Amino acid sequence: MSLKDWQNNGWLRPHKTSLQEVTDLFAIVERDLQDSQESGLSSDWRFGIAYNAALKLCTILIYASGYRSEKNLQHFRTLAALPLVLGDVKKPDATYLDACRVKRNTVEYDMAGVASGEDADELIEFVIGLKKEVLEWLTFTHPHLCT
Repeated sequence: MSLKDWQNNGWLRPHKTSLQEVTDLFAIVERDLQDSQESGLSSDWRFGIAYNAALKLCTILIYASGYRSEKNLQHFRTLAALPLVLGDVKKPDATYLDACRVKRNTVEYDMAGVASGEDADELIEFVIGLKKEVLEWLTFTHPHLCT
């Protein structure tokens, strides 16, 4: 499937992003990466903050591609679109991020103590790497959206 197929299915809608919007999203990523590494926060909260950074990176990819996820299953679709933008090699990353989404929902809405320190650290490292990939992709495919 392609992003266009997803639009035809009603999962995405057209969206024209801007340098300012992308810059603002990267600022959230930076804030969340920094905050997720704060000592004194619970592992659950660190995990949730790192998850938000990953979600924003995937949002940047979709926005730069000319789309926006519809509200129904918005997080799921935003993360699942990762291989549609960066290629099939990213399918395992999308699967990992979906598992993080489920865990984040549990710690946010159902119970505490679900995410370990190792879970949070692993996700933070993943986000740092994904940020580099998104910046490289953006620089190559949409340089007008880079500062």
